[in-house]
Order: sequence, then structure tokens, then C-alpha cells
Amino acid sequence: MALTIEQFATQCRQALLADPGPSGRVQVVHLVQEALKDAGFVAAALPEGTPERKVLYEDPDLGFTILAHAYVGAKGSKPHDHGPSWAIYGQAEGETVMTDFDCLARPDGERPGKAKPVRDYVLQPGDAYLYEPGVLHAPRRDGSTKLIRIEGLNMDRVKRLPYEAVE
Repeated sequence: MALTIEQFATQCRQALLADPGPSGRVQVVHLVQEALKDAGFVAAALPEGTPERKVLYEDPDLGFTILAHAYVGAKGSKPHDHGPSWAIYGQAEGETVMTDFDCLARPDGERPGKAKPVRDYVLQPGDAYLYEPGVLHAPRRDGSTKLIRIEGLNMDRVKRLPYEAVE
């Protein structure tokens, strides 16, 4: 029987209650990797027609949010962090090229921050990766992709400051 979203959310909640710090988040990375191996879970979480951002679960006490993302065709993002939050990207279908950045200058007023790319790597189906608060990264998708992402806070409610990539 396939893992349900509710069961997955409960597992994540238990891991974060046991350890709300980095070790608990690493445990959630492992839970995401296991969930991505479950074809029934992936099919239920990311059915045909899933939008680019869909909240599947938001924890009423801890605030973490489980999202489904489906991108049709190529799409990229500018360097960004998740403000005061962490995020876990779990690749379900397709590939995402991730770029990590060093912060050269934080955003200041109306001026965007500056970020220098330092490495690229590919997230393939089954991979999950943790970005701690303040870690700058940018995804690029050269084709259609689907992923499960967990945010420490629902980023719909967090103002993020812009960054520009510089060489």
C-alpha cells in the first residue's frame, strides 16, 4: 500500500519534534528519499495537472509545509535563499540542475544582493537535498520536472529579497 500524504506528514512532524535542528532536517531528507521510491505516493502527490506550486500539507504547530511542484518545459530561477527558513528539494521526475552561490553582497534597500556561482550539480529522481537558512541556490530545469519540496515555513508568507548572479 502506498504511503499517504498524511502518513508522510506525520513522519516529518515526528522527526522535527524529536530534533528541530539540522539533524532533524537531515532525517526529513531521508524520509523524502524514501517517499520518492514509492510510485503510489509520487502519483498521488503529483498527479497530472499539478500546478507549479501546490501546498499539500502545512503543519499547524511547527509551520513546515509540504509542497508539490510540476513544471512543464524549461524554467530557471535567479539565486535565492529561503529567508529565515530551510528547504528540502526532492526530485520526483526529470532533472534539476542546481547551482550553489557564494553571497558577495546582501540586498540593501532597493538594491538586489550579488551572488557568485560556485558549483553545479544535478538532482535526479529519488534525490533530495537540504538548503539551510541563508544558503543561496538556483534551480534550472531544461525540461519538464516534478518535485516534492518541504519548507520550514510556508514561503507564501515570507518576503524574500532578490539576488543577481555575477561572475
